[in-house]
Amino acid sequence: VLSDESQIYGYVDSGSYSLNKVISGDYNGGYPIGSITEIYGESSSAKTVFLTHAFIGAQKQGYHTVMVDNEHAYSPSFAETLGLDSKKLIYAQPETLEGCFETIEKVILAIRKKDADTPILIGYDSIGTSPTRKEMEDEFGKNSEMGGALRAKVAGQCLRRINPLLRKHKAGLIIINQVRSKVGVMFGDPRTRAGGGKALLYYCGTSLETASSKSDQMFDERKNPLGITGTIKAVKNKITKPFQTCEFKLLYDKGLVPEYGITETYYKDGKVSKPSPGWYSTDNGATKYRKADLDSKIAGELKE
Repeated sequence: VLSDESQIYGYVDSGSYSLNKVISGDYNGGYPIGSITEIYGESSSAKTVFLTHAFIGAQKQGYHTVMVDNEHAYSPSFAETLGLDSKKLIYAQPETLEGCFETIEKVILAIRKKDADTPILIGYDSIGTSPTRKEMEDEFGKNSEMGGALRAKVAGQCLRRINPLLRKHKAGLIIINQVRSKVGVMFGDPRTRAGGGKALLYYCGTSLETASSKSDQMFDERKNPLGITGTIKAVKNKITKPFQTCEFKLLYDKGLVPEYGITETYYKDGKVSKPSPGWYSTDNGATKYRKADLDSKIAGELKE
């Protein structure tokens, strides 16, 4: 049932309890159905893995899943190692920005002709790499100075059209975006979102920034890479309070570790205490836990 207050149709598990809390205010919540979520960040900061875990969560709930892959880099076989059923994933590779949004609209309407009620989760990877039709038709390099303005205008038109359809047809849209560096910036932050101008930030209900670095990589005793850790921050949120941050751990062969970071999130919420450095407690210090042990304990309680 659509809530008049939140204007959403429920949530899709993100694969991380802490991230669920950051997005929806509920440890068993997640990505909203009925609005747009943006995930942006630097290269190799796990953006596509977050999207894959959203698909996994949606499939577990019996929802339709749709992947619009403009980067032509999504690997269903790798996604299957994380738990995705690729046979239940509708997959499309439009060539242009307009084509991606047209595909999203057509798929939503086609599903609704056969199934009027089951929620739909759509992923778009990524708006930052999608050329407009004008860019595709022009000769290479021609009018390149107008590319950014044109893309922003087209993105605004597409988002303005698709946003009400999501709510009307019980669909959630997760858009992956990239970060670029402005040339010649002497003061302030030189980073900027690659696609959509300010339109995407305006239309999305939730905007998440991922961050990790090579120093956050994990290795085994033979120096083989195991995964990365990082943080994700809600820089915009219309569901719960914004600017909350959580930690995540990604193992390359298993995906997100659901319980990772949950103790720290509980601590921020005042649900656990730190009786001494490196130790946490749920009963004012009577019983002490290491962080990883308490992560597992809390996650077990949330599953019940």
